[in-house]
Amino acid sequence: MDVFPDFEGLEGIGDLREVIGALLTFVLIIAVLMLIVCAIVWALSTANGHHAAATKARIGAWTALGAAVLAGGGVAWLNWLIDLGQQL
Repeated sequence: MDVFPDFEGLEGIGDLREVIGALLTFVLIIAVLMLIVCAIVWALSTANGHHAAATKARIGAWTALGAAVLAGGGVAWLNWLIDLGQQL
């Protein structure tokens, strides 16, 4: 049995895909930029002995990394689930 979701069943689904793609691009760009900024602040704060600022920058860096992984891996995970559903 070949089961696949009907993505064309809704009106305007192409526009929705474009909007979601653009939003994912913005999320990835902002997450990577925040990762770079937080890593720099983390390094400078640690080197100068500002442990409170270093802790906040470390949390920001890990959060930005998590956001980038979730945004980038979400599409791959969804495609994997759709392929898995076809095999059932």
